[in-house]
Amino acid sequence: MSMSDPIADLLARIRNAVQARHATVDAPYSRLKAEICRILKEQGFINAFEVAEDPKPGLIRITLRYLPDGTSVLHGLRRVSKPSLRVYVGHDCIRPVRSGLGVSILSTPRGVMTGKTAQRSKAGGEVICEVW
Repeated sequence: MSMSDPIADLLARIRNAVQARHATVDAPYSRLKAEICRILKEQGFINAFEVAEDPKPGLIRITLRYLPDGTSVLHGLRRVSKPSLRVYVGHDCIRPVRSGLGVSILSTPRGVMTGKTAQRSKAGGEVICEVW
């Protein structure tokens, strides 16, 4: 089985795990996915992630984050740039997500970063996804 969009698969796995109230979710490893998880952790959307070596190598285990009342911190994930339609923006055209309540994740020549960081470092790039 070949997967045409592994990033969309990662986002769908996280979305489904949040809906099912799972504590953790596993996804196949790639450097780009690890970078996306790093940003989700920095922004406080997930508790942790680790590249699992024990059950089988090549897996990312993501620990989801919930509030004390059981609601998820993560409300939505949306894939912006798809294999069929890539979306690129200049640093001056990066729009806020949900009036600043969410973050956009971009792949820039300087690495994977949030939209705000990309604006500050004047780096445009491909808009991978939006999270709120």
